[in-house]
Amino acid sequence: MSKVILTNEVSGLGSAGDVVEVKNGYARNYLVPMGFAVPWTKGGEKQVDQIKTARNARAIATVEEAQTLKARLEEKAIRLTAKAGVEGRLFGAIKTADVASAIVEAGLGEVDKRRIELAAPIKVAGTHSATVRLHGDVVASITIQVVGKK
Repeated sequence: MSKVILTNEVSGLGSAGDVVEVKNGYARNYLVPMGFAVPWTKGGEKQVDQIKTARNARAIATVEEAQTLKARLEEKAIRLTAKAGVEGRLFGAIKTADVASAIVEAGLGEVDKRRIELAAPIKVAGTHSATVRLHGDVVASITIQVVGKK
């Protein structure tokens, strides 16, 4: 087992700034190379403090704000247009950053792309679902409508 400091939020493991203990291979082969974590050191406490202050600056301040944002996100579908070919297959895929920018363009609020979880990669036009972790236990289920353009 090895200790790592998470630099990004990892589902099922923790948030940025958390010090977690994981299996050696998971840390060496996935978390560190993908940039999700750095090895834990005694001098890493300063880094943990920096990550936590940055996370707090981006976080939604209160549960009430999260609840109102959740209500706005769930009331209507997020509409995206992407270049598509025959039978609605997209050239490329819709990413969480695309969804986050579409939410801002729709005037629904600002959501960090790392908080959006797509059920599967979006590669065809149509209606898809995703979840947005807003604050602690506040999770919004959103509907994404992907429209293909030629």
